[in-house]
Amino acid sequence: MSSAMGERTDQQQIDVIVSEVGPRDGLQSLHRTMPTEAKVRWIEALAAAGLREIEVGSFVSPKLLPQMADATEVVAAATKIAGLKVLALAPNLKGAERALASGVHVISMPVSASRAHSMSNVRMTPEDAVEQVRQVRLLIDAHVRATSLEVGISTAFGCSIQGDVDEDYVMQLAVMLAEAGVDSIGLSDSVGYANPTQVRRMFTRLRAEIGDKAGAGHFHNTRGQGLANVVAALEVGVTTFDASQGGLGGCPYAPGATGNIVTEDLVFLLESMGLRTGIDLEKLFAARAILHEALPGEPIYGHTPEAGLPKNFVYAREHRNS
Repeated sequence: MSSAMGERTDQQQIDVIVSEVGPRDGLQSLHRTMPTEAKVRWIEALAAAGLREIEVGSFVSPKLLPQMADATEVVAAATKIAGLKVLALAPNLKGAERALASGVHVISMPVSASRAHSMSNVRMTPEDAVEQVRQVRLLIDAHVRATSLEVGISTAFGCSIQGDVDEDYVMQLAVMLAEAGVDSIGLSDSVGYANPTQVRRMFTRLRAEIGDKAGAGHFHNTRGQGLANVVAALEVGVTTFDASQGGLGGCPYAPGATGNIVTEDLVFLLESMGLRTGIDLEKLFAARAILHEALPGEPIYGHTPEAGLPKNFVYAREHRNS
């Protein structure tokens, strides 16, 4: 989530960063565990397709999320992939210590704007979560290797436990996080409540409040609004978006939080709009085979891979060079 517009991928100029969260956000909500070897092959295939940011795991208690018990091993394999920015989630200081020791490039921490969701997800108030973030910043600063710290403000657009989430409080949280030393702060529609008008308004406010620290959009397609919300965010300058291959995922601690936006559909949307992602869709489609093999019977979504690319489809880079 932390990349900026204009970063080069394999010497190719790109306009929008697609940050893949399937190996973490996608797998954590499943009732079974993907074998470590399959996770590594999947991450390698995603990187080979051109994805240069992948959230590969979560440093949480294996008793709570056994799907993430192999995070250290997965990070070790992922950091060997040339050019790949490796992200991992850590819900607290203890998790961040493990993530930092594993060698991740970016530590992502969840801070929820909903008090009910915060207690359910990380068993802390939002203010306590901000204090954890502050301690992690100090931990990173004392470390010899540079590591970025980012936060996606969860339930920023509404919560399936408490309902409304006050937008002013979301912005207050963003300012608190910026003051705590976070490098990038995004907004997450954890339960699929957001609409395009709200997305434009809140990302505009976020930029006004914290400037260049305003980060990624994380949208769920629970009610079919995911890509519409991406377009709305693009209109107000957002240039990094989270997505999950096959639409896997959802927060296990938020009722009804199904359906990350599908990476394949997001890339097709962006490229069709003339925005360069640096991602090869055919290679991305091929990576789905690993999911079918490792997670037999698991629903894998995506309109674009099912319908195929249109005969008149042209990648944004090719269109600009023609």
